[in-house]
Amino acid sequence: MNTTAPTHWQSEAWNWVVQQTSTTAQAIQDHFPHVAEQGEYDRREAEWWTAGFWPGLLWLVQSTPSSLTLATEADSAYDKEMSTGEQATERSSALSSWAESCEVQLEQCLHDPEKVDHDLGFTWLLSGVAHYRLSGNTESRRRGLLAANLLAARYNVRGRYIRAWNFGSPLMDTRGVAIIDSMMNLPLLYWASKETGDPRYQALAMEHADTVAKEFVREDHSICHAVEFDPWTGEKLKEHGGQGFAPGSAWARGTAWALHGFTLSYAYTGEQRYLDIAKQTAQFFLTELGEEIVPFWDFRAPDEHRIAWDSSAAAIAASGLLELARHVPENEQSFYQRAGELIVQGLYEQFSSKEIGGEGLIAKGTVHYPEQKYLNVSIIYGDYFFAEALVKLQGKQGLFTPDAY
Repeated sequence: MNTTAPTHWQSEAWNWVVQQTSTTAQAIQDHFPHVAEQGEYDRREAEWWTAGFWPGLLWLVQSTPSSLTLATEADSAYDKEMSTGEQATERSSALSSWAESCEVQLEQCLHDPEKVDHDLGFTWLLSGVAHYRLSGNTESRRRGLLAANLLAARYNVRGRYIRAWNFGSPLMDTRGVAIIDSMMNLPLLYWASKETGDPRYQALAMEHADTVAKEFVREDHSICHAVEFDPWTGEKLKEHGGQGFAPGSAWARGTAWALHGFTLSYAYTGEQRYLDIAKQTAQFFLTELGEEIVPFWDFRAPDEHRIAWDSSAAAIAASGLLELARHVPENEQSFYQRAGELIVQGLYEQFSSKEIGGEGLIAKGTVHYPEQKYLNVSIIYGDYFFAEALVKLQGKQGLFTPDAY
């Protein structure tokens, strides 16, 4: 495992992330970006599922400073006259202020059951819980626990799963749908048990994780995106292709969610079965990836549909591999550590926006190929996990882990 100082490329990459994010933050401030088409991030509503990733990125950058002077063209003459330390302090204060403002806006969603779903973990681990862990802010703790209670309330006792979405669909009864992304939201429940001493949150999370292990993980260690259950009886009805090519395919980002998510479930619980699935999924991901850095959006997409890549899947997997390296036996650590590091380095050297410009950090992400939504663009969660992986290479932890800060 990496316990030494960052190598030259890692320091260079992190300094660039800090500078790029600090510059972009002057434009985005306390709004909620999702995708960057033509190089400029959009602005989404606070209830959109990706809303937590921007404050999460701000907290990562704010708490892991760069060694660079962060002066940009947008800075005032006064800023440029300040010392490096003064600039860093000013920027840190601004990033914190915008992250806190995002958190206050996000709280409004907690008072409307139609505006929250299973992505409460993505939203609140990266905003309120991160703020509480960094500062001890009691209001942030309250918001995080409220979010955990709302996530627990989505648990279906018949099927032993956490319901994903609220919206209706002609393709499925969404009252009975769970999706693989849920594995990354479970740390909110694990954190709530750790924080309060109440085991109920962790018990629900583990029951859901066991359902995902049974119904989503295939014999060949590939992962399905969505499973529909009968919401009244809990019986499994069918698998849906979701954002993958079709039922039975291997959506790249879903594979990364599983790799990272099962690793985190092991980190919080110590249950070997979760570590075993994480390792098997990692092997599947790396085998399918081969010598590439970024996969196509679906590992099993037919040739005529291999026109969109997904750098976000690579970033999520890389951070997950670095997390996995912390928990496997010592003789296995270097394999996962090196695999994660190579992906991060490749993302920086081949897929970052430092050469092509734009507000995003990494290019060639795809949101939803079957619906032809946002192909080969920068995506905020790809940016977050790329930054998180770089933080881990510096010996710190991401915001999803039990020992973050």
